[in-house]
Amino acid sequence: MSAREAGLVACQRCGQVHAQGVRYCKRCDGSLQSRDTESLQKVWAWLIAGMIAYIPANLYPMLLTNTLVEHTESTIVGGVVDLMHHGSWGIAIIVFVASVMIPIGKFIAVIYLALSVQRRSNSQQHERHKAYELVEFIGRWSMIDVFVVAILSALVQLDTIATINPGIAAVSFALSVIFTMISAQSFDSRLIWDADRTQDE
Repeated sequence: MSAREAGLVACQRCGQVHAQGVRYCKRCDGSLQSRDTESLQKVWAWLIAGMIAYIPANLYPMLLTNTLVEHTESTIVGGVVDLMHHGSWGIAIIVFVASVMIPIGKFIAVIYLALSVQRRSNSQQHERHKAYELVEFIGRWSMIDVFVVAILSALVQLDTIATINPGIAAVSFALSVIFTMISAQSFDSRLIWDADRTQDE
């Protein structure tokens, strides 16, 4: 028997359990809701926004470098290739995983979770819940590329000799990560466990 079937609802903030019908948590005054009925709408809206922002993040330069003799622009994939050419395979792999594989993997995972709930699938519920927790955990690590660009921009400012500035892709990538994180946080994981029911409270 689930807590919902027993007439109970847990606070999403502090975990305090209350009887259904109570509107606010007695411990933290948080709003109590058995299920977020607008969860999937929020998930899809933020996810689509994140996917749209991810396109210019890969097409436009992430890093703009100016020296006395040249001006170079590096995209995410272009930066990975440059690192490989200079023998920095370890850093190249980290950047590729954090900036390409993780974001795409998050898109796929959130789409899978949302579709499985929409189709009211009751298979592999434990695995889907673990996938949701993994998406939430790795969300913050997707910003590593933006952090590197920000640090380089702050440190390498040698006036007329050399300057490094973030490109438009840095902003787009940061927005994509933020939108995807909000999308994952908007997902009501409780829907996984009762996705096969005909109605949500």
